[in-house]
Amino acid sequence: MSEPVPEYAWPVWRRWLAAPPDAPGAWTDLDTRQRGAWLDLVRERGCRLDHRDRPAGGASELDGRCITDEPSLYPALGEAVNGPGGYFGGCLDALVDCLRGNFGPTSPATVRWRNAPIAHEHLSHVLTPEGEPYDLVTATLEVLAGGGTRVTLT
Repeated sequence: MSEPVPEYAWPVWRRWLAAPPDAPGAWTDLDTRQRGAWLDLVRERGCRLDHRDRPAGGASELDGRCITDEPSLYPALGEAVNGPGGYFGGCLDALVDCLRGNFGPTSPATVRWRNAPIAHEHLSHVLTPEGEPYDLVTATLEVLAGGGTRVTLT
């Protein structure tokens, strides 16, 4: 049996029930919990769509202005790679999976991460489930590089 939708998530669900987003940044005005709900819907939709690899050499623009909490990193990255409401991982392990194929451009690819210092300021001291601090931006950059994606920070 599925869990009921939490009250905080209803505004997000209503947006998606009306139609998936057709413009970038539709999630940016949400609070952290709602961004998590947005990510859940993006992941659900992204994993159900029929995907095909795009040619190598693709370039994406990642806007870091609104990457201010962990749940915002993945919608921003998904949007950069696959357009509004796009999915490209919901955690580091899922990002690794996406880089292996069927969720975006085939490597080598390039991401231009604009306003990267904003994300780094907010995500350089996140906690693991065990309570250990780590730098999520650095970890994300390592995963992308390991998957054949070159990232330029501006």
